[in-house]
Amino acid sequence: MNGNTGASRGPRGAGALAVVAAVAVLTACGGGHSSSVGSASAESAAYRANLAFAHCMQSHGLPGFPDPNPSGTFSFGRGLTGNSNSPAARAYDACKYLLPRGSATTAATPSPPGAVPGDCLASHPPCYAPRQFRVAYGIQPLLDRGIDGRGVTVVLPEEAETGPEQPPAVTGPGLPPAVTDIRQDVAGFDSRFGLPPARIQVRTMLAGPDASTWLAGVEEVADTEMVHAVAPDATIVELLVDPADVSTPAKFAATWATAVRIAARNGEVISQSGIGQDFNLGEYSFTSAEVATINSALEYAAARHVTVVVASGDYGAIGNGATTPVREVSLPASDPLVLAAGGTSLTANPVTGAYIRETAWNTLLGLPSAGDSAGSGGGFSHLFARPAYQDGVPGIGATRGVPDVAGDASGLTGMAFAFSAPGGGSQLIGLGGTSAAAPFWAGLIALADQEAGRPLGFVNPAIYRIARGPLYHKAFHDITTGNNTVVLNGVTVSGYQAGPGWDPVTGWGTPDAQVLIPLLARLSTAKWSSGPKRKH
Repeated sequence: MNGNTGASRGPRGAGALAVVAAVAVLTACGGGHSSSVGSASAESAAYRANLAFAHCMQSHGLPGFPDPNPSGTFSFGRGLTGNSNSPAARAYDACKYLLPRGSATTAATPSPPGAVPGDCLASHPPCYAPRQFRVAYGIQPLLDRGIDGRGVTVVLPEEAETGPEQPPAVTGPGLPPAVTDIRQDVAGFDSRFGLPPARIQVRTMLAGPDASTWLAGVEEVADTEMVHAVAPDATIVELLVDPADVSTPAKFAATWATAVRIAARNGEVISQSGIGQDFNLGEYSFTSAEVATINSALEYAAARHVTVVVASGDYGAIGNGATTPVREVSLPASDPLVLAAGGTSLTANPVTGAYIRETAWNTLLGLPSAGDSAGSGGGFSHLFARPAYQDGVPGIGATRGVPDVAGDASGLTGMAFAFSAPGGGSQLIGLGGTSAAAPFWAGLIALADQEAGRPLGFVNPAIYRIARGPLYHKAFHDITTGNNTVVLNGVTVSGYQAGPGWDPVTGWGTPDAQVLIPLLARLSTAKWSSGPKRKH
């Protein structure tokens, strides 16, 4: 991720949303690329080459890129090469050598007239409808008894767009527009899944003179739909920020601190995953003065009983923005005054939503010899001493451990998001990254605020008290498999292993909200006495 607008966001930013195509074959009207294997068996040289190419594309930021059909024509869209700066074009450039000779110049079959928009609910594996997602995490019983976020405001700092609306960087069904009207997207989401109209407000005081109020990038739309799915009656405030003002660590620190202060005066919960240079940066990217600026704003929020949830990042054990393989955590996720959310891969019953299992989110599995990977951000701070709420937690030493909790971050098995489809209507897309986990937890805190009848504010002490108590395995799904080892520039950086209890990959795990939310509402004191200790 860089400091530019959402239209140019890369697929590996911390918390950046990885797009999952919701169709079996990507095609573009009027042409593209295909590799014909005819009736060749799965053992044919052409099929094996096409399969290697598909897996390479999947590992280079397009996890939904289709596998070839052993007995058919392998087609993919012309948009893969139409924009040399797009993630798809970069992936194609890295993987095209794997294609069978001659296939890169063959015309593809055009999309059939009247082709339906992509629908990730029909993909394999499928994404989850909001109700299935809520059932898996124990949220639906809360909604059924009226705990739906009403009376609570969640603020989403997001990068402003200047328009106009833009088509997907990669042509074909099942791909979200780079920039779209968020009102249209969310209305389609509500209509498809039977949700009440979203209560959305927009604040533009930090957005710059050319910002559009209602145009939004992929991140903003997805953050909004996630909060709305979890807490359907909560008010959502889009706090738009000029991308130029978060394009360096220094600018990010100053602007994000200002955004937090504004957000704390406009809501009870803040979710951070949508602004800045990859949303978070490794601690080594910031000066001590910049760290102090961020921490001061978080103290301001905590003193006003505002909960701040931050994505832990998508770089696994490597700090976001790193160019060398250094194990570190990202800021502001590492600040002890935030609830840091890591990532998992959820498996639930595709019909009922019944929870089956989870593992730590990591795209390293199946990665070819070349290419970077992504995974749940986590590790240990070199800036902040261990906060009191982490005292005595096995696995945590003298410094702050990250993350605290986790949520589904897999683009393959996450919740469905609705975006405007070319030609009208909506299409359902699977998206991932820890930036899906942060608004998920922000929605949960909104439910807890309503349950308690007051803003809970700094919830970390209560989260840790619950997790260390007798109801831990009822309130949380303990994630015990997977790791956050990643590959950067061809170098494997060993991360941490998920295990019983707290771990620096998924924290305490994911919620069973029907148990956790009432406990959190009862145990949180909404009191804040002192800030975190800095290392000296």
